Amino acid sequence: MTVARVLVIGLDPAGIEGWDPAPVQAAIARGRARFDDLGLEADWCLVTPGDDPEAAVVAALTRAEHGCVVIGGGIRTFEPLLDLFERVVNLVRVHAPGAAIAFNSTPEDCADAALRWLRP
Repeated sequence: MTVARVLVIGLDPAGIEGWDPAPVQAAIARGRARFDDLGLEADWCLVTPGDDPEAAVVAALTRAEHGCVVIGGGIRTFEPLLDLFERVVNLVRVHAPGAAIAFNSTPEDCADAALRWLRP
């Protein structure tokens, strides 16, 4: 298996009005632990739509080389954020052209999504 650094891009649950962030934060913690259990290095870029998410994504993409970028379901499946999802995908293409792009179902299965693309 090829081991490579993974970048997870998702919504910051603490920055979304009307949400109780605690359950999502707990799921993110379990997702981080899964990376640790698998011995995979992972960086997390959690963004809030109103706070210049593109700059945060570019900074995360250029900080280190990533073999895979996982784009979270909060960005991908919430229709009002479709334009953000498109921008994130295109930022990955520009700033990490060699990275695979994967999609998770929950914060807990980010490592599994990445492993689908990190295996030879």
